[in-house]
Amino acid sequence: MAEFMAEYALAIAMVVALLAGIFTGYPVAFLLGGLGIAFAFIGDIPIPFLGTVGSRIFGGVIENWLMIAIPLFVFMGLMLERSGVAKRLLLTLQRLFGRTPGGLAISVAILGVVMAASTGIIGASVVMLGLLALPVMMKQGYRAEMACGVIAASGTLGILIPPSIMLVLMGSILQVSVGALFKAALMPGLLLGVLYIVYLLVIAWIKPDWAPLADPDAVDADTTPLPLALVRDLLGPVVLIVAVLGSIMAGIATPTEAAAIGAAGSLLLALAMRSLDWATLRSAVRETSRTSAMILFVVIGATCFSVVFKRLGGDYMIEEMITGTGLGPYGLLLLLMALIFVLGFFLEWIEISFVVLPLVAPVVELLDFGFGLSGQALLVWFAILVAINLQTSFLTPPFGYALFYLKGITEGQISIGTIYRSIIPFVVLQLTGLALCIAFPALVLWLPGLL
Repeated sequence: MAEFMAEYALAIAMVVALLAGIFTGYPVAFLLGGLGIAFAFIGDIPIPFLGTVGSRIFGGVIENWLMIAIPLFVFMGLMLERSGVAKRLLLTLQRLFGRTPGGLAISVAILGVVMAASTGIIGASVVMLGLLALPVMMKQGYRAEMACGVIAASGTLGILIPPSIMLVLMGSILQVSVGALFKAALMPGLLLGVLYIVYLLVIAWIKPDWAPLADPDAVDADTTPLPLALVRDLLGPVVLIVAVLGSIMAGIATPTEAAAIGAAGSLLLALAMRSLDWATLRSAVRETSRTSAMILFVVIGATCFSVVFKRLGGDYMIEEMITGTGLGPYGLLLLLMALIFVLGFFLEWIEISFVVLPLVAPVVELLDFGFGLSGQALLVWFAILVAINLQTSFLTPPFGYALFYLKGITEGQISIGTIYRSIIPFVVLQLTGLALCIAFPALVLWLPGLL
């Protein structure tokens, strides 16, 4: 053990410095980049080698065609949020499930799935669902824990259900097809949505006071016949989803081209709903720029960190730690899932993806799980397992972003302790979905194989 610590002292110190720096509140993008540069000098890395960091950033990030999909998908999601599509659909779903116990919570979960398939922006989804549904749920007498939990969990589905910017980045990191990842993520994402709805139905049946029936006066007074209202409010999002995902899965368009279709489609949808004006467009473009810049800076910082970390032997350290456990393939997989789950308490999914995945993917690619997968198919399965796992990072304290978005919406009316308690059953449901995808790989790989 002492020899191991001595051999990889700088790599271990780099990880410790990163974890310590996170708790200072310093921006993670600059922390990652700064630690990479600092340890390059501490480790006496030759100056010419640092040129490879710049080459990796420009060649692997800035010039990466896939990266263009990120601002386009972000813009698509923001335009859908501001177009009023979600609000009208929620009101119609509330009419549909209004006389069902827990009907409004089920409507929120279904809306979360629909909007997740239209946008991969977690912050926008959680804030939108919270602003639309939370006041109505509290007015109808819903238990605060149930209302907050379903809003936070449903809002995070967008990070898994395609088009997901997480999957775009994972495809770039692991050098696997983003289209294959989109196909593979669809069924696990829908599985989580079904698990949420089943849970809500069971709780509404066991504890009816947690999810009371809606007041007839609380349901939208739209006089349009319900079937027509459903077609009217679902048609736009469904057409957009089919245009984006259908073009990718049919092989007609690349993810970047499909993202452009989605961005244009969201503009047309906002125009059709008469909600497209200069202020809306300016706000969406500005927020797209901020979100894309944040992601890009984190990616650049993580690239610098990972290149220097590997130079200091960090990749060999991780490989020795993993293979030295003596565990079999499934034991190693569970160990990696547990590690990523714990890291999700403290790190964002972007840092975990760019720092951890390149280190563990070569080890995973060589494992034999007994169902005859090739290296690429194995990486697709592993990437989706990681994506499901990382979805919990938005809900787990102390740095679960969905929790803080929700706390901001409540304006002090609901305590952070209540919000923390609200997500416990949904984190358990997410881990249940993860366990099912590990036990039954066909849940992930059936659709890519079919298409």
